[in-house]
Amino acid sequence: MAIKKQYLKSKPICKVTFSIEAEDAKKVAVVGSFNEWNAKKAPLKKLKNGTFKGTIDLDKDNSYEFKYIVDGAYVNDSEADSYAWNDFAGADNGVVTV
Repeated sequence: MAIKKQYLKSKPICKVTFSIEAEDAKKVAVVGSFNEWNAKKAPLKKLKNGTFKGTIDLDKDNSYEFKYIVDGAYVNDSEADSYAWNDFAGADNGVVTV
């Protein structure tokens, strides 16, 4: 799992690339406070090496809670910037700060 951040000089935006190894998975998405937890808004593409990857533009100077959905199961990123408890889910969410 990995999170890569690329800050743009021309706009107050950070391009955040989310990636997760899920070789046997059929469908993976990243969901979070940046896309209303909607898996249809952020499907990740499967690469030949079995990694799923996708890039999302996020506004700078903010923190966003997120999780991956791997074949219907919620998974946290081990390399998240931090974690936040979510009473609704009864579990921690990953947090990315840009």
